[in-house]
Amino acid sequence: MKQYLLTFLLALFTVFTLAACGGADEVQEPAETQTETEGTEETTGESFPITITDGVENEVTIEAKPEKIVSLIPSNTEIVYALDMGDALVGVSDFDNYPEEVATKEKIGGMEFNVEKVISLQPDLVLAHGSSAFSSESGLEQLRNAGITVVVVPDATSFEATYESIHLIGKLTGTSVKAEEIVEDMKTRLAEIKEKASEVTEPATVWVEVSGPPEIYTTGKGTFMHEMIEAINAKNAAGEQEGWVMLTEEEIVALNPDVVVTTYGSFDPNAKANVLAREAWTEVPAIQNERVYDIQSDLVSRPGPRLIEGVEELAKAVYPEVFTE
Repeated sequence: MKQYLLTFLLALFTVFTLAACGGADEVQEPAETQTETEGTEETTGESFPITITDGVENEVTIEAKPEKIVSLIPSNTEIVYALDMGDALVGVSDFDNYPEEVATKEKIGGMEFNVEKVISLQPDLVLAHGSSAFSSESGLEQLRNAGITVVVVPDATSFEATYESIHLIGKLTGTSVKAEEIVEDMKTRLAEIKEKASEVTEPATVWVEVSGPPEIYTTGKGTFMHEMIEAINAKNAAGEQEGWVMLTEEEIVALNPDVVVTTYGSFDPNAKANVLAREAWTEVPAIQNERVYDIQSDLVSRPGPRLIEGVEELAKAVYPEVFTE
């Protein structure tokens, strides 16, 4: 279990803190410019070639609608599938697990992808990610030198930035109309959740636990979970913290949360029981009232269309009397 936690936390830091290592400011959202060259009109209304500026400020031109795509991170993969472009995917990372069809795709490695494998797949487009762009720059440059088009999707840490990522990948794949439909649906569902949450008169204090002892990590400001907690009209117990932080049990108990939400139950089936059994937590309201729940981590950490499902699951857990149908 400890070995898994170390690996899991490394992955979390890769996704959510590398951007901070490269600079505390958010990655600049992609600026897009339509080339003046007359392009080929697609049935969706897209015109190629197009030129965009990606998440590491590289200007990239897409000559034609991609027919073979390699995705280096699960969030990009989920967006491609949501855009109905799954058939074009020829390679995905070892961490990809959604949708089920992704199991049939060629695997190109984990955080350190196999450059030779990617080149052998002869993709028209490789979708990289801002969270790992700096650590994998050497490999990405090898792909570019091999004549492969690489676009680094900015590292999204908010709903608005996620919408931008969906629009960007839609632009790259000639599916902008579908991308707009997805984003509008996400916005509508989120607005409905917020409206319903406005009925709550006594906001609950929520402790989010992304890994258990001995190193207990939680999510502060600048994370999806923080934004989700605010969206359902609740209070993040670690809301004064920034990013992904480790707190001691004494510090957590002092926060006195009404609800505990874990995000590692799919890897530790005893997550809830273990939290409830913590001797030092007996006076915590969440423990006294047995209000400990688990939410699948992918729903609350991957910047893609399923984030709204994560908000819905969180709302049902924290305010079942309001959100349970």
